[in-house]
Amino acid sequence: MAVYLCHEQPDLLEHEAVVVESRPGAVLLNHSALHPGGGGQLGDTALLGTLSGQRRITGIEIDSEGRWWHLLDDPMAQIDGEVLVSVDGERRRRIAALHTMSHVLNALVFDEFDGTLVTGAQINDDGTGRMDFDLSEVDNDRLRALADPLNMIIANGVNVATDYVSADESASTAGLVRSLSVAPPPTPDGQLRVVIVEGIDRQACGGTHLTNTAQSPPLSIDKIENKGRRNRRIRFSAAGPFPH
Repeated sequence: MAVYLCHEQPDLLEHEAVVVESRPGAVLLNHSALHPGGGGQLGDTALLGTLSGQRRITGIEIDSEGRWWHLLDDPMAQIDGEVLVSVDGERRRRIAALHTMSHVLNALVFDEFDGTLVTGAQINDDGTGRMDFDLSEVDNDRLRALADPLNMIIANGVNVATDYVSADESASTAGLVRSLSVAPPPTPDGQLRVVIVEGIDRQACGGTHLTNTAQSPPLSIDKIENKGRRNRRIRFSAAGPFPH
């Protein structure tokens, strides 16, 4: 399942569903608006409303058959029937903002350092994130200086959109896949989802994102770390509250 409901309906944060299979501490739903996580992004969390009360969905486990098991906060809970799924919207917005602006940071590094690729990333729900880049000898002050153009792009309110491209186009377009080792999963018909920050960045990604950069708070570059001979880690965080 590489086309998620949260891609098609990003504003859908509450919906009814039916439990199609259950086990202690987990349920399969007939459909779900949660993002499962992956590629350095944490998955969504949510409340699961039932006739007997509420349980918290703490994450998603995808089994060998591609089925999404929604993990519950009580490992012994057994749930069936109709339920109400309420995604944690504040958490989704935080992660989407950090993820979108990590794409912008990626684009700035890609341009500044001749097509440098990403070697790792992590987006957290506490307003922080990190990106690792395949960089060896480099003045770390050049990386710190990227905070100014990054925040200018936030202030300018640049539109963010998504599209899908064929596998052939993704293979032949330089810079569309920016990771040194992994790429987002294709759709069942072999296409890749592409996130477009208008005039700034265009790259394949399966995560959740903003629709405009102004929905992000300003960001600060907090620390540059040397992680091996050919790796620089940029740690960044929100420098203000997340807009609602």
